[in-house]
Amino acid sequence: MNIIAWIILGLIAGAIAKAIYPGYQGGGIVATMILGIVGAFIGGTLFTLLRTGTLQITSAGAGLSIPGLIVAIIGSVIAIYLWGLLQRRSRA
Repeated sequence: MNIIAWIILGLIAGAIAKAIYPGYQGGGIVATMILGIVGAFIGGTLFTLLRTGTLQITSAGAGLSIPGLIVAIIGSVIAIYLWGLLQRRSRA
């Protein structure tokens, strides 16, 4: 998948994940895109691990489709959670 499609998938997945995840996350459109793209890789990797039993760093395999978007959203929610943990730890 080309970089433009990754940016679009990341923006959509990050925005939906931020809407789903409770609380205030902060960050603008760039942070949303980055978390969405990272989330697509997290989701794709976890999906591959569950499906094949091997750990491979991959993207949301289905690309710009409904299953690919769902995997990217799940990964984005995980990325938002992990980012929140890192921010809390750095404030303390």
